[in-house]
Amino acid sequence: MHENQSGTDGSDKNRKLVNFIINLPLFEYLERDELFDVASQMEFVDLDPGEVLFNEWDKADFVCFVERGELDVTKKTGPNTSTVMATLRRGRSIGEMSIINNFPRSSTVIARSKVRLAVFQRAAFEDLLEKKVNIGVNILKGLANLLSINLKKASSRLADNMLPMG
Repeated sequence: MHENQSGTDGSDKNRKLVNFIINLPLFEYLERDELFDVASQMEFVDLDPGEVLFNEWDKADFVCFVERGELDVTKKTGPNTSTVMATLRRGRSIGEMSIINNFPRSSTVIARSKVRLAVFQRAAFEDLLEKKVNIGVNILKGLANLLSINLKKASSRLADNMLPMG
């Protein structure tokens, strides 16, 4: 995993990040000027195909958003085997809970293709929460909304799988 340093200055990087994160559910309650505060705390990171973003049980201290490419989310099925649970594409996030707790990662995430991610560290979120409370609270509202949506999807899948066989 390597930070992208393509010769752009901070303001150019922040503008590109804002243009990307403005449509992400986690940040839906933020105004454009607040998005610049968040973007100043984020970095773009590039992964090559086959590169591991993180492993199952790793310490979780950042959330990331797929700006370009595809990530495979995998779970171990045996000592030397795993299965792909999902493939994440542009606009999808991974590790949202890591900005509020430090539970270990529940899956391994591997770049399927060349990937660019926007990374938001828990320390940066905590800093924002302390210095700009309204931004932190609005990110937490976005997180609660995102979790609610994910819970509804999971409940629906569970209900579908519990229907009696006819």
